[in-house]
Amino acid sequence: MEVSIDRFEGDWAVLVCGSTTFTFPRDLLPSGAREGDVLRFILEVDAEATKRLRSRILKLEEDLFR
Repeated sequence: MEVSIDRFEGDWAVLVCGSTTFTFPRDLLPSGAREGDVLRFILEVDAEATKRLRSRILKLEEDLFR
């Protein structure tokens, strides 16, 4: 997914993807990113991390409802 940096508002970057605009923490952008730069986001499911998270949540639920 490609997005462009429209502008900065304090600690936030305003990003544009097609007709959608959203904010993103400025400190998570690559160093030196500027208004007008195009960023590429790669989104993928991490099956192992998902499994670990689900296990942790199930354990927390068990501890809460005992």
